[in-house]
Amino acid sequence: MTLPLSGLLVVSVEQAVAAPRCTCQLADAGARVIKVERPEGDFARGYDHLVHGESAYFVWLNRGKESVVLDIGRAEDKALLEAMLAKADVFVQNLKPGALAKLGFAVERLRKDYPRLICCSISGYGESGPYAQRKAYDLLIQADSGLSSITGGPETASRVGVSVVDIATGMNAYQAILEALIARGRTGEGAAIAVSMFDSMADWMTVPLLQHEGGKTPQRIGLAHPSISPYGVFKSRDDADILISIQNDREWRALAEKVMGDKALAADPAFATNVERMKRRGETDGRVAEAFAALDVAELEQKLAAADIAFARVNDTALLGRHPHLRRLTVGSPTGPVSTPAPAPMIAGDARTYGAVPALGEHTERVRAEFGK
Repeated sequence: MTLPLSGLLVVSVEQAVAAPRCTCQLADAGARVIKVERPEGDFARGYDHLVHGESAYFVWLNRGKESVVLDIGRAEDKALLEAMLAKADVFVQNLKPGALAKLGFAVERLRKDYPRLICCSISGYGESGPYAQRKAYDLLIQADSGLSSITGGPETASRVGVSVVDIATGMNAYQAILEALIARGRTGEGAAIAVSMFDSMADWMTVPLLQHEGGKTPQRIGLAHPSISPYGVFKSRDDADILISIQNDREWRALAEKVMGDKALAADPAFATNVERMKRRGETDGRVAEAFAALDVAELEQKLAAADIAFARVNDTALLGRHPHLRRLTVGSPTGPVSTPAPAPMIAGDARTYGAVPALGEHTERVRAEFGK
């Protein structure tokens, strides 16, 4: 089967998470991705060794790529990178702003010499401005963008438990590259794209910012909703955490009568509307907590489903691994096959396979021979 990006060559001088996230999606879609690594390798290779010796981060983000080790400060390796870029369709890089230009690969020069080349630069704060030269990592941007201020419980701010800034940035870069490829198909011209981690998260923070500027600053309340009750976590008799979401008063009546077994509560005007329930949120949540604590999780989930109440188990990673909706794929790695969650998109008739995670420098000699350097 011919994949959508088959025949395209992507060269990426990348490390960590954001840029590899972007190029992983390009590789999944059929592009040939040559990953340029330093002699010591992408430092994400060393984040941990928990996947039978491989890094969980690296395995996740680097399937289907070719690994080429270059020291771009050396004339020979600089010439090899130049030869690859001369034939590339897309160039992705996430070095510190200005670093690539100092090595002779300024985006302006590349766009002039290779008009069809799409260049995508990923950075912390953009290519210019007062913070452009700052080192920027996921958690730092979570803090600086205000995301951590609305994450966690009342006592303290918290980190989102996955690298949400890096993921958002990589997805933004992937989207922009696809748009540029479509435009190039019409005009023949490449593009210069810049995507910053800060901009990516500031965009996601639009609603909290507008709420603050409208006079209502969001508050941290953990796994609960600031303006709806009941909407939060309650424990079953066998100590399972169940998150429920009551979106309207009809659902409240169904919860009270069919799940909690309390017809009087379902008809009580003191709890009939969300406004009234929020006035006495402590009592509302307390009544739900008392009813849930009398039921084991299996019976509770059955009752919630029968009443068509929105709910979810507050799973840990062990339960995620056994989740009935978890789709997996298996990819090769230098130390053996790895089973990971499958990419989210499912396209009818598209039974694609995924390439292996490369060893450091696995393709260096082959690429040198191919590009004649």
